[in-house]
This record gives sequence, structure tokens and C-alpha cells, in this order.
Amino acid sequence: MSIKVLIVDDSAVVREVLRESLSTLAGIKVIGTASDPLFAMQLMNKQWPDVIVLDIEMPRMDGLTFLRKLMAERPTPVVICSSLSEAGAAVTLDALASGAVSVVTKPAVGAQTYLQQSIRELAQQIRAAASAKLVRIKGRKAENEEKEIPPKLTADAVLEAPTGQAVIKTTARIAVIGTSTGGTQALEYLLPRLPRTCCGMAIVQHMPEKFTATFAERLNQLCKIEVREARSGDRLLPGVALIAPGGRHLLVKRSGAQYLVDIKDGPPVSRHRPSVDVLFRSAAVSAGSNAVGVIMTGMGDDGARGMKEMHDAGAYTIAQDEASSLVYGMPKEAVARGGVDVQMSLVEIAKALAKT
Repeated sequence: MSIKVLIVDDSAVVREVLRESLSTLAGIKVIGTASDPLFAMQLMNKQWPDVIVLDIEMPRMDGLTFLRKLMAERPTPVVICSSLSEAGAAVTLDALASGAVSVVTKPAVGAQTYLQQSIRELAQQIRAAASAKLVRIKGRKAENEEKEIPPKLTADAVLEAPTGQAVIKTTARIAVIGTSTGGTQALEYLLPRLPRTCCGMAIVQHMPEKFTATFAERLNQLCKIEVREARSGDRLLPGVALIAPGGRHLLVKRSGAQYLVDIKDGPPVSRHRPSVDVLFRSAAVSAGSNAVGVIMTGMGDDGARGMKEMHDAGAYTIAQDEASSLVYGMPKEAVARGGVDVQMSLVEIAKALAKT
């Protein structure tokens, strides 16, 4: 059965490009397009979509207001299709916090060509959104690719595999966290619940290049711990969480008794840059049993191989459970590969990391 999609964007060119391109893909049916949310609501009264592709800046009613109204009254999966800019990053993150499933970026100029080339990535996000579990959002929070499909490289493209030699056990502990679709909401729930005494953390969240610094700043304002975008040479200190910069890999390295991070260029691994597999492999190599690995909500299998390597190196490995995952893809794959010690809800993960 086809996924019914409604496109809401004030650009006639964008609406037409998306309508034509998505209509050629199996399993997706565009049931309508609208230039603003008020027109969209008229169409939705006649036929409700399975997924809405939504722009943010529109006349009469902006996309964020529409999204919040939708999530309060009748939660429906929404994929944000937003301009790629620092200025738009904050409002796009507000949309993710308000219940949008994911974001696909488009440039302020040249959108037609860009969207034609990126339609498979958008289709992938639409399929993930259609299977996402949503809740009605009354307040600020609820508790509870192929661009030209790149080769699906493994972490071998960036970092050598673990040798099997045991890492010396130390009192210093670190945590590495990987997440994708639904991860912005999950991290906004998880990190503010951690005390300043928790271990240092390195985090990969699949996110466009210009969004990660803004996301880190947003989290830093919400948290007791310090959250910032990672830079090469930053130490993993208690009470500090480092977010991988968009478009670059994040690695953990050991220097004596200290743990540092390194920012590295390289090809997409498991079709992502930054890649969870790269982060997890680096933790397996450099930290071994001194590390805790956490894989959370997300589409695909990035991180599943790396988590198995961490597990085999003696790390304690946690997967977010299906009930609390917006998209139970990455955790499911990690469990299937035998790399997970325990599955936990977000509440339980927060308690476990607070004690690490």
C-alpha cells in the first residue's frame, strides 16, 4: 500500500519538482500540494496524508505553528524540507523538538536541481516517517539515501579494525552515543537529566552540516552538563558532551590516561558522515572496557557493526528499546548482530549514564 504524501511549500517550483519526482517512486503517492498550511488543512479535511513534507517559512501561517497545531490535535509524521543555512537551523531544530520526524535540507538558491538529485534521500526519510511512532504533544516535550547512493563503506575506510589486544582498564570512563531519526528529541530528553558528575560523552547525531553547532548550543542551554560541538583535541571530561560536527567523522583517541576526540574527513561510512560506526570503532580501539556504548532511535544500520566491535572489546553496550524509539532501526540492527548487552528505555538510559 502506497504512502500518501502531502507537500506544503510556498514555492511553486519546489512543489512541482517534489510532486513529479516522488510520483515516480514505488510505494509513494503524492495526494496533493499546498502553498501554505491553510490550503493544506482544506486538502487534509478531504483526505488525510500518511506523511507531510513541510517547509518552514510560508505566508499566512508558518510551518512551525502548523506543526505544533498538528501535533497537539492529530499527530501526523512530518518531514521538514528546509533551507540549508545557519539562520534556518534554530527554527528547524524547534520543528524537530515540536515533533517533526526528520529534516531534509535544500539550498536557498538552486533548489530545483538539488532536490532532483536528492529525491532518494527524501523518499528514504518519508518511508521512515511513515513507520514512526508519534505522541500528542501538549507542551514542550513528550516523555515517553541515497543522494546518488554512495557506496556503503564500512569503518575500514576511516580507521583500522580493533586488533583484539585488550585495552588497559582504568578508572576513567567515557560514553559514546549514536543516533539518527528521532535522535534530536531523544537527546533533548536524555542529556538534561544527566548530572555534572557523569562521564565524558562523544555523540554522533546524523544532522546536516550547518545544524550541529546550533543543536549543541540548544542542548547546552537545557542541560546541567556542558554540551558543545566537538573540536580536534577536546578532552572527554566528566560533565561534558561533545557533538560531532556535521559532515565530518568524530573519533575517540587515548593519550596516556586521558581520552581526546579527533575530527576527521573521509568518505561516508554506512552512508553517513559523521558515522556512528566510526565513533564506536574508535571507542573499541582506544577505550575497550572503559567505554559505554549507546545506540538510539534511527533509521538504517549505522552503528550496528561498531557496537559489536565495542562489545567484543569489553565495553558495556546499550540499545534503546523499541517502545521508546521513534524509529527502531539502528537499535534493532545492533541487537541482531549480537553487540548489545541490554535494551533500555530512554528513562533507564538516563539513569545508567548518570551512574557512569
